[in-house]
Amino acid sequence: MNNSNPKRFGRRGFLASGLGIAGGLSLSAPAARAGALRLLGGRRRAGERTLVVIQMNGGNDGLSTLVPYGDDEYHRLRKATRIATGDLHKIDDHVGLHPSMSKLARRYDGGELGIIQGVGYPGPTLSHFKAREIWHTADLRGRAAGNGWLGKLCGDVWPDEALPELSVHIGPDVPYSLHSSTHAPVVFNTPDSYRWLGERGAETALNEGGEKGKGSVLERLRNVMSDAQDSSGRILNAIRKYETDVEYTNHKTSQSLLTAAALIHSGLGSRVISVTTGGFDTHAYQKGDHGDALKALDDGVDSFLRDVGRCEAGKDTLVLAFSEFGRRAKENGSGGTDHGKAGIMFVAGTPVEGGLYGKYPSLIDLDNRDLRFNVDFRNAYATAVQWMGGDVEPVLGKDYAPVSYLS
Repeated sequence: MNNSNPKRFGRRGFLASGLGIAGGLSLSAPAARAGALRLLGGRRRAGERTLVVIQMNGGNDGLSTLVPYGDDEYHRLRKATRIATGDLHKIDDHVGLHPSMSKLARRYDGGELGIIQGVGYPGPTLSHFKAREIWHTADLRGRAAGNGWLGKLCGDVWPDEALPELSVHIGPDVPYSLHSSTHAPVVFNTPDSYRWLGERGAETALNEGGEKGKGSVLERLRNVMSDAQDSSGRILNAIRKYETDVEYTNHKTSQSLLTAAALIHSGLGSRVISVTTGGFDTHAYQKGDHGDALKALDDGVDSFLRDVGRCEAGKDTLVLAFSEFGRRAKENGSGGTDHGKAGIMFVAGTPVEGGLYGKYPSLIDLDNRDLRFNVDFRNAYATAVQWMGGDVEPVLGKDYAPVSYLS
């Protein structure tokens, strides 16, 4: 795309078309009418910040992302998957970023990218599903612990906010992190239509229901559905009108982050935005596949940061990227790596104090062939929770000390 021809969303260009409310909205929660919604009219209120969370689905191999090229043990453990030292974006005399991450490497040099090393938690699981539950709830019990950590963040910081688009997920599978009994997220899903996901079945059930009258369960459900439909219109209108000179690739990760940028520029009031990117479950043929996944992340995040950097809201936007676990220290026999434990997290944006955080795990002192963690992921979450104006203990279940990655 030529920079002289601004990127504009249209019906065909809006990839995440279809809007829905998801995530366990309790009937006991207040359901505000559309007329009572607190709209921002394209202007942000002072002190408002936006958290963009990117999940790298599949279990990202930290050893091939932030490569410990200065450690002889790395070269012994990795033969087929080894990244050539000369191809790396060297950070110091010990580690360097994968060759596919040239744009984020420049942001690291510019102080806008933080890399948290050796991230994990006690007693880790190697199951994708259970591990995601733990990361999404910030609790080793997973879903049994209740709401997701982002859902709890919304409830803690904005307990009385009725705006449906306060939290948004862009993608087909809603992360449990957004699950809330009071603040259900708006979800961009079905690409073939623009509609609220509960429209067909719920509308019939509501119209045929027996309980009537002000304050009834049915009345509250009707209010929720009305608010969701109004929200759909506001979001679609804002995104269709959005134009930017920043180039994004056609990869779904970049397109999701383009949508996120449009929401931030719109001033609609979305404070928590969730995006997923895949391709990190690299049991075989890792060298090519992992490079492609990292390039998609590199392209998307860089374009997004350049885009939101054009507005005041961009100065108050924090990006946090994580994966449910790392990979095993020693590669397998299929040119790949199997599920492991400790991994890395990225934090990016104007608020970030760039640099390395935590300690790179030992490649010799292993936890049953896996890297040992030295930073609990909830300590990294705690920083974002505080920055967003939340209290750590009610959101994360314990008063975790923050990691000092913000300027």
